Amino acid sequence: MSNISYKDAGVDIDAGNEFVEAIKADVKSTFDSNVIGGIGSFAGAYALPTGYKEPVILSATDGVGTKLRLAIESGRLNTVGIDLVAMCVNDLICNNGTPMFFLDYYATGKLLPENAKDVVAGIAEGCRRSECALVGGETAEMPGMYSDDDFDLAGFAVGIAERSEMDTVANVKEGQVLIAMPSSGVHSNGYSLVRKLFFDKLGMSLETEFEGKPLIDTLLEPTRIYVKEYKANKQYVKALAHITGGGIVENLPRVLPEGMRAVVNKDSIRVLPIFEFMGQYVDEEEMYRAFNMGVGMVWVVEPEDVEKVLENTDGYVIGGLAKGEKGVELV
Repeated sequence: MSNISYKDAGVDIDAGNEFVEAIKADVKSTFDSNVIGGIGSFAGAYALPTGYKEPVILSATDGVGTKLRLAIESGRLNTVGIDLVAMCVNDLICNNGTPMFFLDYYATGKLLPENAKDVVAGIAEGCRRSECALVGGETAEMPGMYSDDDFDLAGFAVGIAERSEMDTVANVKEGQVLIAMPSSGVHSNGYSLVRKLFFDKLGMSLETEFEGKPLIDTLLEPTRIYVKEYKANKQYVKALAHITGGGIVENLPRVLPEGMRAVVNKDSIRVLPIFEFMGQYVDEEEMYRAFNMGVGMVWVVEPEDVEKVLENTDGYVIGGLAKGEKGVELV
């Protein structure tokens, strides 16, 4: 009986080394002055920024969900990395955390260096947009766990905050104003329903025309990253809610104290065409529980600071805060 190798078992060490070499430039492009060392060590090292009185380390982890299925089926792999970063760093800033560094986990049935390079290029772009460093990652080739074409992603973001600024719920008061920060599209939630509706129920294809371009272009539009806008307006923002799975009605209450109600004017929401279309086939209540409806974040702002925020961003007012049972009232 002849000997067998790791490659015979489905794992190509040479392909892994080729991939590492291919991504070095993209990864290094995300480094800042706090990154210690380079690529290839056993752990990423990052010096804590100075200037904090009581620094607290924050962490967030997420994936991209079944949006990955559309990326794989279409062969468009260069934007899901942006989604991966966005879903993590947008959570960090909701606790007044400034993203410092990011790590990724890429698991696949068969490592194709060109495909993996596209994914990491997207991750690096997401890190540049959020001004955080990509200091490490793990690539796992796992035949028998995944088919050759399949892969999954997980992301891990670490940030820093001043302890005294973390409790944003304590800042929320009656009379404050709710400002919507527009989303770029469906972002990275609700894709099981998206796929069920467009492809199973309506029989559309990835190339079906929607709003003057292939449907897949709209569905793979990367999740918007709000870090730079947050940094520029931090002094005016009392609380932030990242609108992910559960929509406005389930995410906005996470920044409300007991006895405080968010009153949201539905007519003020600039609903994106993709959601208007889907709303013909999905109940309105379900739409608002599954999707962002065009609102990627909600910022809570004092009335006197609203104009400043509107001048600095593309945000717009969608409601305000009033006393009442904790929750969201859509009017």
